[in-house]
Amino acid sequence: MRFSITLLVATSLFGAAEAPKVNFVRDVAPVLNKAGCMSGTCHGAAKGKDGFKLSLRGYDPQFDYEALLYDLGGRRFNRADPGRSLMLTKPTQQVAHGGGMRFEINSDYYKIIYNWIAQGVPYGDPAKDSVKSLDVEPKEIFMEKPGGTTTVKIVATFNDGGTRDVTREANIDSNIPDVAAVGDKADIKGARMGEATLLVRYQGKFTSVPVTILNPAPGFAWKQVPQNNYIDQLIDAKLQRLKIQPSGLVDDAGFLRRASLDLTGQLPDPNEVRAFVADTTPAKLKRSRLIEKLIASPAFIDHWTLKWGDLLQANRKYLGEKGVYEFDEWIRESFTANKPYDKMVREILSSSGSSNQNPAANFFRVTRDPKPTMEKTTQVFLGVRMVCAQCHDHPFERWTQNQYYEMSAFYSALGIRPGYEVGEEIIYNQRADFDMKHPKDGRVMKPAFIVPASYGSSGPVPTDSHRRMALAEWVTSRDNPFFAKSTVNRVWSYFFGRGIIDPVDDIRASNPPSNPALLDALTKDFLDHNFDLRQLMRTITNSRTYQAGMTTNEWNAGDADNFSHAIPRRLAAEELLDALTLATGVRPNLPEVPPDTRAEQLPDPHVGKDGFLDLFGRPSRESSCECERRSDISLPQALNLVNGQTISDAVAGGNGRVAKAILSGKSDRDLVEELYLASFSRTPTAAEAELGLKYLSSGSRGRAALAQDLLWALVNSKPFLYNY
Repeated sequence: MRFSITLLVATSLFGAAEAPKVNFVRDVAPVLNKAGCMSGTCHGAAKGKDGFKLSLRGYDPQFDYEALLYDLGGRRFNRADPGRSLMLTKPTQQVAHGGGMRFEINSDYYKIIYNWIAQGVPYGDPAKDSVKSLDVEPKEIFMEKPGGTTTVKIVATFNDGGTRDVTREANIDSNIPDVAAVGDKADIKGARMGEATLLVRYQGKFTSVPVTILNPAPGFAWKQVPQNNYIDQLIDAKLQRLKIQPSGLVDDAGFLRRASLDLTGQLPDPNEVRAFVADTTPAKLKRSRLIEKLIASPAFIDHWTLKWGDLLQANRKYLGEKGVYEFDEWIRESFTANKPYDKMVREILSSSGSSNQNPAANFFRVTRDPKPTMEKTTQVFLGVRMVCAQCHDHPFERWTQNQYYEMSAFYSALGIRPGYEVGEEIIYNQRADFDMKHPKDGRVMKPAFIVPASYGSSGPVPTDSHRRMALAEWVTSRDNPFFAKSTVNRVWSYFFGRGIIDPVDDIRASNPPSNPALLDALTKDFLDHNFDLRQLMRTITNSRTYQAGMTTNEWNAGDADNFSHAIPRRLAAEELLDALTLATGVRPNLPEVPPDTRAEQLPDPHVGKDGFLDLFGRPSRESSCECERRSDISLPQALNLVNGQTISDAVAGGNGRVAKAILSGKSDRDLVEELYLASFSRTPTAAEAELGLKYLSSGSRGRAALAQDLLWALVNSKPFLYNY
């Protein structure tokens, strides 16, 4: 009975004479995609579903076409009677289907597939029927208040110039659904105040639509605040548009602490705090001078050597003891010389020879093989994650599986062999047998850049053993659309706790910058100053945006993306241990290094391994992802701060700050001030001073023990644990 009903419906709806011409590439594949058949939870899974596999989100239409036609001997089609095809009876649940009902018998999707089968299942011509581009209207959604609703229209342009409204078949996702919620009919609702981005996908093409929902509170009036450079101008332009009033400047003591930690990883000592606060030089000039002093300090070199040691994975597990010290020293020398960053990276990517004599070559000893080496190169130096494209086209970006293997081919000529010294390895360019083959069909993939750019020559990309040199030139080229941009974005994140694009190593269409104009301006400035990292840091730290306080107002209290106020950041593991050393005056015992070594001077995570650093998020340098360094707060950390040996030994040290202060004859008031300056980089408030004096004079224990209690309380508090 069910079959006769299906046949009757099909006969009445789909007369052969009236049926439009359809093909797989242009018509059927989008239907299967929208119906969910190609999703990761269905037949698009890595191993398929219920014995049948399609490519994820239809990235490989040829594979999908052949799977549908030839798998199970073509049983999914009945060309003599299309309505009885499994391809139609399963998604309409005329027969059992694990995926449930995907569309109705009388739907347009049913009609498209029915006509396609009736017309002989034509594949189509990819040169004509593939999608060339997507156009979305409106290109930006701007709502004056939450609760508004609008719809989007999506038009696909095909390679043959034809267009089609694909709003119903396209996938629309919001990166922040509780700001911009997407309905079933391409309707977008502004759920709450904030910003979001819609990612629109259709047949391998992507585009994005920014969504902004303003604060509905009445009475906003922009109050102009000082602007120190172009950063402030571009930040303010967006804040004014969003009805967000930035916070005022942090005070001098707060700025000194913040800049010292961000530029050198170290707290200022009490005398530095006193001198800086007492200096009557105008604030802008005084702070600029401090920045120059910090940048010129040895601690600046230590701090940024540590940062880049994380990125480049200076780790004795892979490099051996001599290798890790040599690599660390090469990074240190590069920062000491203020080597232009493009030159530094070019030296790394083109390095060859002995890992001892040319330490930059240690970069290749960690990943070793072409594919992971390519993934690390693009993630660290371009901010692009290619790993998803190894098995299939990238689900959220334009990168294809072919491009993954074309980029990997640049490293297929890379060879590594043992050297003559213990732990030494030789990096060299092989001269034969270095083909990179595609896993699907075994074809040899020639090296090709993911986006075209000049690398100093207008000729073709080399396919011989010199291909790696071409990659090094292309990555660091001024024309490369990712290199300079990803670098300034990464450096920006070190001063604000988040990038303009965040995460900083995941640049893609569906993860747009919060302030595109600012990112472009920083990139241009970086290029104009020939990849000078110090100048970039100088520009950032001199901005009013960087110097803003963390106290919010009614207009910016909910802002976490537009840098309208400072957001406290927990000290990194090494910063925390060094801050504890300065606050208490007691240096922890770090094994394998000289007694005066600071945590930020350690060359790798296997040196000075005392448990404290690892507990508080020191990365193991097993990955080049920024996410490996953790800044979370956990119960084990809290217990360690309260009861841990590192804290207790430092606070109670017989030769520490408390002991020296008491022996020098400091009064209780001076002792309280000294402990606050050493821990918080500021003097205590009147209430804090009074409370401290009251405790020290309580007489419940000896004066030294009471002072140690006070110091213990200070180093366990947020003003010590956070960079604010």
